[in-house]
Amino acid sequence: MKPMKRLLSLLLCSGALACAGDLSTAKTVYVLSMSRGMDQYLANRLVNGHILQVVTDPKLADVFLTDHIGEGFETQMTAIFPPPPAAEPAQDEDKDKEKDAAPTSGNPMFGTPVNKLSTPALNSSFGRNKGNIFLVDAKSREVLWSAYAPPKSASGKDLDRTALDIVSRLKKDLGKK
Repeated sequence: MKPMKRLLSLLLCSGALACAGDLSTAKTVYVLSMSRGMDQYLANRLVNGHILQVVTDPKLADVFLTDHIGEGFETQMTAIFPPPPAAEPAQDEDKDKEKDAAPTSGNPMFGTPVNKLSTPALNSSFGRNKGNIFLVDAKSREVLWSAYAPPKSASGKDLDRTALDIVSRLKKDLGKK
């Protein structure tokens, strides 16, 4: 019974690894805005080291480089890749019938707002970066790679040194010389 459990756990682990995102498929990267301008230093080091091709159009990227994940990141991804609009013509006809049946008052203050604001995107940098950098797959939104390298200070020299450290780690993990 014990060898059967080992075989089953081995198969489950290998299946999980096969489903995980593949770092070697990353060819183009879009670097999202980061605190302290770290995105500029990382893009510079990625281009100079010939690690990944940096693109300026997020729709052309295989992966995204970001310093935050979570709700703010998901909001940015939804803004970049909006979901397709759902076509529901039957409901529109029902709404027209309800409008005709509902009594209307002469006061426009009780009508539907004309210039309603949408929910603002969560791109505040307050309390965001603590030194983590994530490489996220554009299609599956899986974190393919991450590194922790906090800069010693906000000076350009320290930010560039940190970017060099991060890109060196990524280069090593990608298996590039």
